[in-house]
Amino acid sequence: MTGIREHVDVCVVGAGHAGCEAALACARLGFETVVFTVSVDSIALMPCNPNIGGSSKGHLVREVDALGGEMGKNIDKTFIQSKMLNVSKGPAVHSLRAQADKADYTREMRKVLESQKHLTIKQAEICELLWELQDEKKRVTGVKTFTGAVYMCSAVILCTGTYLKARCLCGESITYTGPNGLQAANHLTDSLEEMGIELRRFKTGTPARMDGRSIDYSKMEEQFGDERIVPFSFSTDPESIQKPQVSCWLTYTNEDTHEIIRDNLDRSPIYAGIIEGTGPRYCPSIEDKVVKFADKERHQVFIEPEGLHTNEMYVGGMSSSLPEDVQLAMYRTVPGLENCKIVRNAYAIEYDCINARQLYPSLEFKEVKGLFSGGQFNGSSGYEEAAAQGLIAGINAAMSLSRREPLILDRSESYIGVLIDDLVTKDNREPYRMMTSRAEYRLLLRQDNADLRLRKKGYEVGLISEEEYRRLLAKEQSICQEIARLKSCVVGANREIQNFLQNHGSSELKTAASLAELLCRPEFTYEILGEIDPDRKTLPEDLTRQVEIEIKYEGYISRQLRQVEQYKKMESKKIPLDMDYDAVLSLRLEARQKLKEFRPLSVGQASRISGVSPADISVLLIYLEHRSRSGNGN
Repeated sequence: MTGIREHVDVCVVGAGHAGCEAALACARLGFETVVFTVSVDSIALMPCNPNIGGSSKGHLVREVDALGGEMGKNIDKTFIQSKMLNVSKGPAVHSLRAQADKADYTREMRKVLESQKHLTIKQAEICELLWELQDEKKRVTGVKTFTGAVYMCSAVILCTGTYLKARCLCGESITYTGPNGLQAANHLTDSLEEMGIELRRFKTGTPARMDGRSIDYSKMEEQFGDERIVPFSFSTDPESIQKPQVSCWLTYTNEDTHEIIRDNLDRSPIYAGIIEGTGPRYCPSIEDKVVKFADKERHQVFIEPEGLHTNEMYVGGMSSSLPEDVQLAMYRTVPGLENCKIVRNAYAIEYDCINARQLYPSLEFKEVKGLFSGGQFNGSSGYEEAAAQGLIAGINAAMSLSRREPLILDRSESYIGVLIDDLVTKDNREPYRMMTSRAEYRLLLRQDNADLRLRKKGYEVGLISEEEYRRLLAKEQSICQEIARLKSCVVGANREIQNFLQNHGSSELKTAASLAELLCRPEFTYEILGEIDPDRKTLPEDLTRQVEIEIKYEGYISRQLRQVEQYKKMESKKIPLDMDYDAVLSLRLEARQKLKEFRPLSVGQASRISGVSPADISVLLIYLEHRSRSGNGN
């Protein structure tokens, strides 16, 4: 081979949200890493919505942070509005969401990558993966750039996002670029197909950006951030981020909007059959909303600033691929947008991605040793889903090179576990989006306790420092001690206590009760009970929040913990990688085919594969038990 020939440990293809987390994880664990991007200026680019977090996605960001990732820290440095969503509901669905200054977010993440030891940024398009047969199995050996440079390595992580053979569509106009008009990656697809990797075509879209000076905000509802800002990162001092925030705005479509859309559906590439890829069901275009929800008289439209140093406003809820003239007419029917000026047209984007069932839960390809992938290339959508997968792929590439066991998070311990399990066990025919409803044990997997659930794992991997880990242990101890104190601190049914209860609309005591018992009453908070708790110490807000939740929801939490025990039993029943499903004669043909195709690692994972019935699982359990007794087990 001619040209430059470098030797490194890890090559990361793509520097979006997945690529940044993957590259930082590998470099921080001591491996020489190169991250390739078609444009250095597009590192951690936010080509669509200008925010991080949101319902369920906020959980993912906090879990990424708990494991030692960067997204939470970066949004804490660059947010311009922050809000905890769903606060009127239970703590399981509380989710943090922050508007970002998009330019600052990219700039700050690039700065982190540039200053990271063992990490090099390279602007180049990867056009080929290099591999060899080793013990009759493919093993990745390096990558080749479009200009001919070769980088030999032991692990490759694919984080190509929406750039692979990307094309953007706006009505009849098609441009063969990635998001925001950036260069597409047009050559890697052929190399992947030659390796036998199954690809598919997905699509996503983004709404227009408006000149903020052309918007009449007086016709919209102003949306404010929280008075008390909660940081995403457990390492961020809450006092350091209390600052003035910008407003967002809410308006609505109407029948005039919908009529314009219906009259021009034949000009939409989605409905004209020009778009080949499958779009996300849970983030539909405005055309899809009008067609599929014809009974709705209006749809929400959020006007959100793109940053502090620009007039551009993001029109959330109105992504579209309609022609420019239709877009302008459509947007101008919305209250407050009657005189709007479009800075950037809305567009749909198609791209190549994989069927993620080709991956182990470690995010390594089953058929190619040393090849990992993460993010939208795995068939998911969203910055947060991408960052979570990138971090896990990076960690496991490093674990593989260290000859250590992979980090595999299961559904009972994290949203990341739910996300990855759904991707690798289900045949997702559309971009996958995380939702709280997908998590069976969501009362345990709250955004507020992500550090308590996952910080230890981050420490064991090597991404969490000794100091941070000691702080976690001290926090756990303080929570346990405070819960025990509240359970042992008893107040009598005297006049002072009865008056206190009456003043707060609570029923009087007939006998003495512990402070923990009073805290179980819905009208009381930890803070309110301080009025009758002279021994209470001043504790951090996040700690007292844990105490309050653990006491108030103790019964529900205990029930979910029992459910998790049953789940763990199924997950602990491992299936050998060399399992011969044809030898399990009582398995139905469909189940046998699906099990051979997915090759699950455990009975629990097998039970979640579409086409495998509870009866098939019973047959499999009996077979594995017999195999174990006969000495052929794992």
